[in-house]
Amino acid sequence: MDIATVDELLTTTRAVRNRLDLDRPVGREVILECIRLAMQAPTASNAQDWRWLVITDAGKRAAIADIYHSVGAEYLAYAAKEASDPQTRRVYAGAQALTETLARVPVHVIPCLDNRIDNSNLLTAASAWASIIPAGWSFLLALRSRGLGSVWTTMHLAREREVAELLGIPDTATQAALFPVAYTIGTDFRPAKRPPAETITYWDAWGHPVGER
Repeated sequence: MDIATVDELLTTTRAVRNRLDLDRPVGREVILECIRLAMQAPTASNAQDWRWLVITDAGKRAAIADIYHSVGAEYLAYAAKEASDPQTRRVYAGAQALTETLARVPVHVIPCLDNRIDNSNLLTAASAWASIIPAGWSFLLALRSRGLGSVWTTMHLAREREVAELLGIPDTATQAALFPVAYTIGTDFRPAKRPPAETITYWDAWGHPVGER
């Protein structure tokens, strides 16, 4: 295994909002390839209860975008203006811009669980999310390796039932996210600025950084 290539994939799979190619078509087979890879992720109790809803219909994408815009546009514009940290400000500005372009992103993917986790206890909820989050991230990594990009968004979940009705998602399923998928404009993504691992890692007890003895 080429560790350098794997490390590059892991450190440069960015949340892509502004560099999505809105005009280049995305074929069905490349989406299915990425889903096949995502299905290798572990699932709680080997339930394999992930489900993938792929939306390419322009009318449905527009309807989802309208819901997304109604939930997030005003808040994100305010957050971008008020954020004091430049990196955070850019993130909010990019998220706000996505509310304006989401309808034009050629593919929307909604990862779901084929069970309902409302009002679950912590153990049940954590196990359920552990079935879809690893698969979702594997899907995003697979996109990156093929020159596509996306961002893990959850804004539409504030009006989840409306999206469910639009797409025929049953009440027994749980939507986990919305991935707007497109080829990226360029592939020269870099690692993000993050704090040193030693400053956020505790050893044997909470509050004791790695460097302390």
